[in-house]
Amino acid sequence: MSLVAIVGRPNVGKSTLFNRLVGMRQAIVDETAGVTRDRHYGKCDWNGREFSVVDTGGWTTNSDDVFEEAIRKQVVIAIEEADLILFMVEAATGITDYDSEIADLLRRSGKPVVLCVNKVDSGEKVFDTYQFYALGLGEVWSISAANGSGTGDLLDEVLRLLPENTAAEDDDRPDLPHIAIVGKPNVGKSSLTNALLGEERNIVTPVAGTTRDSISTYYNKFGHEFMLVDTAGMRRKSKVNEDLEFYSVMRAIRAIEKADVCILMIDANSGMEAQDMSIFNLIIRNRKGCVVVVNKWDLFIKDNNTLKEYENALRRRLAPFDDVPIIFTSVIKKQRILDVLNASAHVYENYSRRLPTARLNEAMLPEIENYPPPAWKGKYVRIKYVTQLPTRFPAFAFFCNLPQYVKEPYKRFLENKLRQHFDLIGCPVQIFMRSK
Repeated sequence: MSLVAIVGRPNVGKSTLFNRLVGMRQAIVDETAGVTRDRHYGKCDWNGREFSVVDTGGWTTNSDDVFEEAIRKQVVIAIEEADLILFMVEAATGITDYDSEIADLLRRSGKPVVLCVNKVDSGEKVFDTYQFYALGLGEVWSISAANGSGTGDLLDEVLRLLPENTAAEDDDRPDLPHIAIVGKPNVGKSSLTNALLGEERNIVTPVAGTTRDSISTYYNKFGHEFMLVDTAGMRRKSKVNEDLEFYSVMRAIRAIEKADVCILMIDANSGMEAQDMSIFNLIIRNRKGCVVVVNKWDLFIKDNNTLKEYENALRRRLAPFDDVPIIFTSVIKKQRILDVLNASAHVYENYSRRLPTARLNEAMLPEIENYPPPAWKGKYVRIKYVTQLPTRFPAFAFFCNLPQYVKEPYKRFLENKLRQHFDLIGCPVQIFMRSK
C-alpha cells in the first residue's frame, strides 16, 4: 500500500488531519505543541483506493524540548519511507523559519509534495494562503482539518500523485494476532519494541512518559507474524496530573482491550508493585493472554538461587493466576528477547485453540465422577456434558441438572483440571454452568 507522511512544525494540526483521514481518533490531539513524538500509522480509504498515512512529530530546532533530536530523526525516517509528503503549514502565522527548513528538506528528498495550509476556517482567511507559494512547492491547498473543509479536494490531489497500490503488509491487519506491550512508565516497553523490530521505531529516552500514543507495527520475523503494539506507561490516577497523560493511559487501556496477548513489563529492581498488579488485573479482567517480562535483570544483584526465588515470589504475588510465563530479560543487552516472542506466540496458540468436544468429555467427565460437586441442601448436582464456547478466549460450558448450586470453589477445581489436561498456560479460562 502507498504511504503518505504528514510533516510540519509543531501545532499546525497534523494529528487532527491524520485522525480525519483514518476516520477515528487514533492520534492524541491537544493545544499543547509537541504532543506527537513517534511515527503513528493508520489507513485511509478515499474513492475506493486505500493508502497508509503516517503522522509525525513537529519539526523544531534549538527548542527546549528534550525529545527534539529524536523527533527530527523520526520525521526524516518517515519522509524516506513515504511515497508522498503532505506538508502542513498554518494560515495565520505565515511562513516561519521551521517551515523554510522543512521545505528545503522536502525539495532535497525528491518525493512528490502536496502543500496544504491548515486552519482556513473562513473565506477571508484564503487570502492568507497565497504567501506560501514563496516556498516553491507548487500548488497550495487550503483546508480546515478540524471541520473537514477542503480535505476532499486535497485527497483527490493525493490520489492523483500517488503511485498505484503495491502489494505490501497492512499496518493494522485484523486477521493477525495483536500483542500489546504494557507496563508502568520507563520499564523498557519502547526499547523492547525497537529490539524486536531491529530498528529505532519508537523514541527511547530515560525520561518517564516518552511514549504517549499506542503505536501499532506489523512484525514478521523468525517465523512469527503479528501486530506489535507499544503503549504509554500507566501510572496511578493520583499521579496523573496532565490531560495528555490521562489520554495516553486511556489509549493504553484501549490497546489492552483490543489485544489478544499482553506482555506485562516490570522493572527487576522495583519488583511487582501495586500499580503492576493493577495492570495485571486489568489484563485478566479483559480476558487476555499474558506474559510477564522482568526487564533490567542485568542490573539486579544476584546469587546462585536468585532467579528461582524471584520467580517463586512473583508467582505467589500473581496467585491464583500463577501459570503465566515469566521471562527475565535485559532489553539493552538483548538478552532472552526471543524467549519473549516464543512465549507470546505459545500463549496466543493456547488462547485461540479450539478443543474438540469429544476430547473435553473424555478428560473431564472421569475427573468430575471422582470428585463430584458438593451436595447442596440434600440435592446432588450431576454434570453430564462439557463443550467449548465460541468465544475469543477459552470458555467452557458444563451442562448439569442444578447449575445454580455449583459454587466458585468447584468452578476453580474444574478450571485447574482443564489447565492440567490441556495446555492453557498464560490464558484466562471462564467456566459457565448451564441447565442440561
